[in-house]
Amino acid sequence: MRQVIIIGSGPAGFTAAIYAARANLEPLLIASSVEVGGELMNTTEVENFPGFPEGIQGPELMAKLQEQAEKFGTEVLYDDVVSLELDGPVKKVILGSGAEHEAASVIYATGSAYRKLGVEGEDRLSGHGVSWCATCDGFFFRERTIAVVGGGDSAMEEATFLTRFASKVYVIHRKDSLRASKIMQERAFANEKIEFVWNSEVEEILGEAETTGVRLRSTVDGSLSDLALDGLFIAIGNDPRTHLVHGKLDLTPEGTIWVDGRSSRTSQRGVFAAGDVIDPTYRQAITAAGTGTIAALDAEHFLADLADGAPLAEPAAV
Repeated sequence: MRQVIIIGSGPAGFTAAIYAARANLEPLLIASSVEVGGELMNTTEVENFPGFPEGIQGPELMAKLQEQAEKFGTEVLYDDVVSLELDGPVKKVILGSGAEHEAASVIYATGSAYRKLGVEGEDRLSGHGVSWCATCDGFFFRERTIAVVGGGDSAMEEATFLTRFASKVYVIHRKDSLRASKIMQERAFANEKIEFVWNSEVEEILGEAETTGVRLRSTVDGSLSDLALDGLFIAIGNDPRTHLVHGKLDLTPEGTIWVDGRSSRTSQRGVFAAGDVIDPTYRQAITAAGTGTIAALDAEHFLADLADGAPLAEPAAV
């Protein structure tokens, strides 16, 4: 039986692994079979992670975090968790391969998932002009006309990045002002390839085999209009990946996993959570890494108390 199993391979998961491994807890980190590295794998230049004054590519940063975790003895397993048994002193993690792993503690750091528009044509045209990842798919839209949906930092970053390939990039936003940070707005406004479509929502994505455009609804008067496009990139936010712990751990009204104060302790003894899965507000790589540190230290203290036979405090009430 393991001392600690870490579920998730983003900044929170790998930081927790670094700390747990250095504490000689010999952690097992279960990374996804297809989405190793979290959202930073879909990010271009990261300029605000401390220690990299010239910036660093998202995938390179995640590779360095993994290398550091493995250097100290973390075992990384590429598989998908399909179910969890978290009650009782022995936690059980069941994988898609059928393998089962047991541990005295679990750190849950599964991050968040791209949010969908929920409109006609979105699922049908996914991979056929509809994308949630500019760095993955931007190359395929050289000299094409595309659009990005959203008004936050992610949308501005995607739009700016896509101008490297596309001849024209529309930004579709349901309001008449952006919520993105000032510096990201300034970059987008200054880019001559970007044009803003204000006060508009995507009603439908058009096309049969390939995306040909979108039908827009005005948020001012409800009128409809069509915009011809070769591709659509959706950047409207993310939802915490909590489906595996529904009914097993307490959640907040925002849908994130509840933790006790500034700790990583969840409603289930011996289960800790970190990263975007507990954070509805900041959702930055550095804050995720910080909570990964907290989770590893909390797990270390929990395991030390188990070894000493000390009574364990119950988590506070939600």
